[in-house]
Amino acid sequence: MESNIDKYILIVEDSSDLRALLREFFEGEGFNIRLASNGQEALDLLKTTKTLPSFILLDLMMPIMDGYTFREEQRRDQRFSSIPVVVMTADGQGEEKTKNLGVKGFLKKPINDVDDLIKTAMKFCF
Repeated sequence: MESNIDKYILIVEDSSDLRALLREFFEGEGFNIRLASNGQEALDLLKTTKTLPSFILLDLMMPIMDGYTFREEQRRDQRFSSIPVVVMTADGQGEEKTKNLGVKGFLKKPINDVDDLIKTAMKFCF
C-alpha cells in the first residue's frame, strides 16, 4: 500500500499503550498517523495543522476532555466539522450513547478483529 503524506488518521486515545499499538498497526499497513491523548489535545492539533485528517478515531472516556465534549466542539467549528469520526469505546452502551453525535462508525474495545480497523481506514483514506 502506497503511503500518501497528505492523508492521515488522527487517533484520540488516553491509553499510551493502545495509542502506541494503534500507531504501530496502522503505520505497518502504510497509513500516516497523528496522536492525541485527549480531546483538548486533538482540538489544539486540528486548530494548528495545515492538513486535516482523513478521519478521527475517537475514544469516549478520557481525562481533560472526553470524546463527547470533543465531538461537540468539533461539530461547532466549520473548519473541521466535516471530518468523519469513528468512535471506539469499551462502554457496553457506547453505540447507543453516540447516536446523537453524528459519527460515521463505531468500534467496540477491545478491538479483536484487525480487519475492522483496515476496512474503516480504507473507507476514509482512499
